[in-house]
Amino acid sequence: MAAYSKFLTVRHSAIVGGTAAACALLCLLNKRRAAAQHGTPSTYALQKVSFFCVEQKEGKKERAMVDRLFIARICRILKIMVPRALCKETGYLLLIAVMLVVRTYCDIWMIQNGTVIESAIIGRSRKDFKKYLFNFIAAMPAISLVNNFLKYGLNELKLCFRVRLTKYLYEEYLKAYTYYKMGNLDNRIANPDQLLTQDVEKFCNSVVDLYSNLSKVRLFIENFELYLWSKIHLSCYGPASMMAYLIVSGFFLTRLRRPIGKMTIIEQKYEGEYRYVNSRLITNSEEIAFYNGNLREKQTIHRTFRKLVEHLHNFILFRFSMGFIDTIIAKYLATVVGYLVVSRPFLNLADPRHQNSTHAELLEDYYQSGRMLLRMSQALGRIVLAGREMTRLAGFTARITELMQVLKDLNSGKYQRTMVSQEKDADMKQALPLIPGSGEIINTDNLIKFDHVPLVTPNGDVLIQDLNFEVRSGANVLICGPNGCGKSSLFRVLGELWPLFGGRLTKPVRGKLFYVPQRPYMTLGTLRDQVIYPDTLEDQRKKGISDQVLKEYLDNVQLGQILEREGGWDSVQDWMDVLSGGEKQRMAMARLFYHKPQFAILDECTSAVSVDVEGYIYSHCRKVSPFLLFFNKLYQEVLLYFHCFYRIVGVGRGPLEIEVSNLERLIFGDKIANLCFFLSIHLLYFITAKKSESLLSFKSYLKCTAKNM
Repeated sequence: MAAYSKFLTVRHSAIVGGTAAACALLCLLNKRRAAAQHGTPSTYALQKVSFFCVEQKEGKKERAMVDRLFIARICRILKIMVPRALCKETGYLLLIAVMLVVRTYCDIWMIQNGTVIESAIIGRSRKDFKKYLFNFIAAMPAISLVNNFLKYGLNELKLCFRVRLTKYLYEEYLKAYTYYKMGNLDNRIANPDQLLTQDVEKFCNSVVDLYSNLSKVRLFIENFELYLWSKIHLSCYGPASMMAYLIVSGFFLTRLRRPIGKMTIIEQKYEGEYRYVNSRLITNSEEIAFYNGNLREKQTIHRTFRKLVEHLHNFILFRFSMGFIDTIIAKYLATVVGYLVVSRPFLNLADPRHQNSTHAELLEDYYQSGRMLLRMSQALGRIVLAGREMTRLAGFTARITELMQVLKDLNSGKYQRTMVSQEKDADMKQALPLIPGSGEIINTDNLIKFDHVPLVTPNGDVLIQDLNFEVRSGANVLICGPNGCGKSSLFRVLGELWPLFGGRLTKPVRGKLFYVPQRPYMTLGTLRDQVIYPDTLEDQRKKGISDQVLKEYLDNVQLGQILEREGGWDSVQDWMDVLSGGEKQRMAMARLFYHKPQFAILDECTSAVSVDVEGYIYSHCRKVSPFLLFFNKLYQEVLLYFHCFYRIVGVGRGPLEIEVSNLERLIFGDKIANLCFFLSIHLLYFITAKKSESLLSFKSYLKCTAKNM
């Protein structure tokens, strides 16, 4: 009480001057922030947007402030976190509410009991002192239990909210290929991992803390006002004055706090970028070490961290200026309002209750009322400051709802991406408008057919305007071409990773196509899991495939020795580090043999495998499944003898054609050099395949050579 009395002796002009200085500082920060946002033109504004792109403008960015939109957003999320009227979350909400009520009455009892103990000490009454002191000691376990029940309910509710929201978001994020589409087809969300982890946790904590603080403050004010009215007969003037002060100060501070929501969004965005560059360093540590790129990576990390630090400095400066105003309005002026309210009955000499009271009785009543006043003013200040937490919560809410909307759009086939075209205006006028998802997909077994399908990247570049080719079951096809011509884009469309911009695509269902990349993915789990991925042990048993059959698959790729080397099928290792590059590629081929698809898409999947093993693997592949091979290099000796040859003509990012070639047409360039090349191929093929087939091919080559010489 003495501290507040000293504060009241400070001149009012100092408060007014400090408030004006803080307001001026806030205005300066707002101007700097606006200049930083609008001073530099957008990168996309300097680029030519293609004719089928919907351009996004700055005015459409998500806003974060406490308004009707914020209420609608948080109600939408609350329906996910509290799905039913009777659920575990509802139970914890009721537990917290009950504990808050009990704790409020405990606080009132402790204030009354503490006042009586101090009065007994001042009155030198040993009997009363022992009595009320023992009452306090006896009540300590119960009060402690109430406090810990309250903390337990709050922590469990935070965890339950996080579990509900995380499950919902991951259910949408991992549905079909949404996780791929978010990073490759849509550019609204930059770092989904930051949103799915830290932002969700902070949002749930903020919601629970806000619920606890507002409920606690409301109970404090209601009970303390009731107590003060019963003890010192406050009129309706007191509560009305407090509510009026609360409304005016809350409105004023809410207007000043508006930038907090947007600054929170930017903070989380920069945190995500900083986290991303650190994860890149861990993921690509070996490549960076070989390049001796530690200095360059240090510059990248420092630059990203410096951007985050500069924003945090501005945020701290803004919170400093806001804290100055918050402290005056929510703490000290609230105490002044409390003094004005509680002093009215004591300063009113005509009040019948205090006309016959002694000085000691007046002092005891005021001392007890003063403590109530202190707690009530603190509660009133917390309500005013709760607006700050609500503004920060609005920032998290905007990010979470944006993620939910993007996931909903992606699952319904809607994408938003700034697509850039480098075509000339004349070419753009002649081109037909392309609409994502306008093509038709027909699921048919044992056939892959592209019928007038344009090959378009998500960025809007047309690689092939009218693609037509067909592959039937039993044909082994090699597709070659220069970098950027559309080989990988072809299998992305085939795998339904990219939308179809037109035409008709006939293909088997997703489960009957299998993709083997150049850098295979090794999952977390046992050695068995590496072969059967993405199946589980239960799926393997349902298919009736034993571990002995899995051993045969490893033998077919000359990887049988790994079973003994790593300690059996149930051995758990970090397989991305344990297996070499060639072993991982052979493991991916064993995975192909396990799944036995109708078609396999092989994307340079044996680039790290020795030539003899490569020939052995492809020889076995012909017996197992027809497969498509997408390859970057034109001459890969072993592969030419296992495929029909498709060559994509062109240098990428333009109108391209596909030539169907055979081996004889391919090698009729320099006849002497090609003869040596062909002999070396047949010698290798003679070792890895049937001798009769090699001799027949060699005789055919000699006949073709004689005709063309």
